[in-house]
Amino acid sequence: MNTDSLATDSSPTHKPWSVCLDDRFNLAHQIRNKQCRLYSLGLGSDDTHFEVSMANNGCEVHRFDPSVKSAHILESQHLWYHRLSIDWRDPHPAVAAQKPHSNTRKLGSILNEFGHHKIDVLKADLESAEWKVLENLILEDVLERIGQLIFEIHLHWPGFEVSGSDSSVVRFWYSLLKELEQKDFRLFHSYKDLSKPQLFLKKDIFNASSCYTLSWVNTRWK
Repeated sequence: MNTDSLATDSSPTHKPWSVCLDDRFNLAHQIRNKQCRLYSLGLGSDDTHFEVSMANNGCEVHRFDPSVKSAHILESQHLWYHRLSIDWRDPHPAVAAQKPHSNTRKLGSILNEFGHHKIDVLKADLESAEWKVLENLILEDVLERIGQLIFEIHLHWPGFEVSGSDSSVVRFWYSLLKELEQKDFRLFHSYKDLSKPQLFLKKDIFNASSCYTLSWVNTRWK
């Protein structure tokens, strides 16, 4: 795992979005050959340090954020901004007919539209939508098209369209993490954000955090 070799500023004010540069998993090779592709899913965050750093190292970076002013912006040679929101479902056909340029899509649909078969790194900071998006990636076999996942997960409430008792919510979360493991994604980094409330499903828990950043590498990735 390495971040410092990519970052020009390793200031602690930036979140530790860590990538795995182990030669077995090809990302370091892709970066050296200026062939890596990164998708970043966000909701209005001003912190794009990671995306800029990866773009400066030659990666083709696509940042998806519904708050972007224009539909598509080429920010620099390798950094694109798109006014699109990644969801766990595509718009209903009736809605899509009325709004042909709707800015909400599933990740699989975006990949097909952009003609991208693979993503070397998928970074997601979706403010509690991450659980349903992750479920969609698993159910639609999009995971096998991704080399590394860097997800910020939120535990202070069940998340969008996740409901039930606390135990059923935890089982749902666990089933998704277990599915990643069964698809040969290996967790290589975990960061606990101590600046966030110490909450777990709305309960105060000592020495916990309501927000973690988890990084996995697809060990099948070539």
